[in-house]
Amino acid sequence: MSSPIFSLLLLPHSAPPPMATICAHRTPFAAAKPQPPHGGPRPPPPSTVGSPRWIRRSYCSLVARWWSAAERRSRKEEEEERPFPSAIGKAADHDGGAVQENGLLDPTLLAIGRTQNLGDDSVGEQKTEELAGVLDEEETTGDDSVSASRTVLDSSIEVLDSSTVPDSITEETKAEKEVLMSSSALDVEEEEETDDQEQTQTRVTRTIVFVSAEAAPYSKTGGLGDVCGSLPISLAARGHRVMVVSPRYLTGVSNKKFANAIDTGVRIKVLCFGGEHEVSFYHEFRAGVDWVFVDHPSYHRPGNPYGDSNGAFGDNQFRFTILCYAACEAPLVLPLGGYTYGEKCLFIVNDWHASLVAVLLAAKYRPYGVYKDARSILVIHNLAHQGVEPATTYEYMGLPPEWYGALEWIFPTWARKHALDKGEAVNLLKGAIVTADRIVTVSQGYSWEITTPEGGHGLNELLNSRKFVLNGITNGIDTNEWNPTSDKHIPFHYSVDDLSGKAQCKAALQKELGLPIRPDCPLIGFIGRLDYQKGTDVIRSALHELLQDDIQFIMLGSGDPETEDWMRWVESTNREKFRGWVGFNIPVSHRITAGCDILLMPSRYEPCGLNQLYAMRYGTVPVVNCTGGLRDTIENFDPFANDSSGQGTGWRFSPLSKESMLSKLRVAIQTFREHKASWEGLMKRGMSKDFSWDSAAIQYERIFDWAFVDPPYIR
Repeated sequence: MSSPIFSLLLLPHSAPPPMATICAHRTPFAAAKPQPPHGGPRPPPPSTVGSPRWIRRSYCSLVARWWSAAERRSRKEEEEERPFPSAIGKAADHDGGAVQENGLLDPTLLAIGRTQNLGDDSVGEQKTEELAGVLDEEETTGDDSVSASRTVLDSSIEVLDSSTVPDSITEETKAEKEVLMSSSALDVEEEEETDDQEQTQTRVTRTIVFVSAEAAPYSKTGGLGDVCGSLPISLAARGHRVMVVSPRYLTGVSNKKFANAIDTGVRIKVLCFGGEHEVSFYHEFRAGVDWVFVDHPSYHRPGNPYGDSNGAFGDNQFRFTILCYAACEAPLVLPLGGYTYGEKCLFIVNDWHASLVAVLLAAKYRPYGVYKDARSILVIHNLAHQGVEPATTYEYMGLPPEWYGALEWIFPTWARKHALDKGEAVNLLKGAIVTADRIVTVSQGYSWEITTPEGGHGLNELLNSRKFVLNGITNGIDTNEWNPTSDKHIPFHYSVDDLSGKAQCKAALQKELGLPIRPDCPLIGFIGRLDYQKGTDVIRSALHELLQDDIQFIMLGSGDPETEDWMRWVESTNREKFRGWVGFNIPVSHRITAGCDILLMPSRYEPCGLNQLYAMRYGTVPVVNCTGGLRDTIENFDPFANDSSGQGTGWRFSPLSKESMLSKLRVAIQTFREHKASWEGLMKRGMSKDFSWDSAAIQYERIFDWAFVDPPYIR
């Protein structure tokens, strides 16, 4: 007799076993498991293509179940109860049959009649001969899927008492034993291959809503746009239902990017900032993702998403508050694909612009029974930007007064403007850190750095208190756009197996920029914003000394006007060695990445960094400051590792100073000139690294599972 808890697991014989329900949710497009007929004709063999391993059981097992169902139904009135699995996963059939560890009756023993009266030789002989005929028929078709079960059947017969089992069965199975063993190995290989395929499938499909101020290719100013333009596509490809909510920026230049977005006709009213604001939604379905664009007049202005040539927009807090309210309503009101996303969503809120979503869920939805099963994950791309505004603006965000403490922020004394300034403010990113169910940074190194006083930007103590929900996942890159074998922006293509195109790209870049075409001269590149974070001041202090060596240097970027003027001056005085491209140009950035030998990244802090990933993919060796994502992704070169074959993908220097940077650059230059074999190994190891979004998506799925383990944040 089984435990009453486990007895609840027993389903009618016509219903699929519990595992069928799990697998159907796991692989929604997989074929349904064939069911044993109720006394009807013998079932056809199941397909061995495109089905999970539990469906592709041998025909022997399926026929045995069919026979068992027919016989058991004929004896239904005589049976007192069906066999139940016990609490330890095993049970004995009341007729003397055996039960497998998974709680199901052993079909091989059913097939030879053991669960019936084993003394009735005629019954056992008749059924086994019928089953053997089916096996022989399948064997002639070349179906290897029956082999493993036939071997199990033979093994089961051998361990039975010979005085109990009919002689005809024993003789028949012994004669077939040698034939069955030859095909069992093929079936084992097939099952191992299927196990590998199952591991790449998504275990649990979720409903995911990304909320971001930018998403490439519709809007982009940096890494945030890349993440929210690529990660959702990878997750959708793994079976999740994914929506991305972002503003519909109409700048007069970017309008064409939204040409395929269609007005859904849905309008909502948002109560905030002292009024009622109407918001509409536009929708485009692309690459398996629902791209939803929030439309409001505040998004219709020239400039980038955050400001223009005069600086940041003064109403950014209002603009992104509208975005957060709209993102919370979108899963409830938009019938995308015929039905809404519903309340059981996983919100991925990115940086401070979307941080209010996590606060709204906890303060204005869950207390009223809405989104009680939803979760929120905060992704921090750059902790330096926190959405800090005066404390007086709190009342305009539409939040209950008792939630002020979640956003409260007090500036330290040294940061206040005058003696009467109390330093009171609201910090939107802090609100999300308090209320989000999980926190993710864009690299493992950065997840540690933000818990330190040096990298925490005032939030390190709060982040330390939530360290148990803090993780880091390195960003991926678009391996289709950044691919040296097919990049449309570079003049020659190459691969890890054929690097000849790399030298041709270098020569073409030197010619394009007017530098002397010298294959033996190390070409060093820098791509990035011209600001303090990227370490351009260190480059300025070291460049004069660096140019004394026989090298060439290229800089591409924009930002600090003083640095831009300095680039123009250096180019005018070092025409043979230096080129500065003020501004940002995507095709040129691809050509610099492909043509340079060394990429320099002296960033003071780098949450993840993408340029070093692009460089390695193109066989360009990075020299970076040891910080954040640069530390995680670049392995220091060791020429003596692996029996002197070398190890590593570049060089890291620390501390960030002129001397340490020049020291590593000179080592790299010397390696390029004097150790060609080691340099080629550096290039190939970098090009072989996997920084695809598919790899990052698998790690994000683990965080999703953890987010649903604990209950959501409720005050």
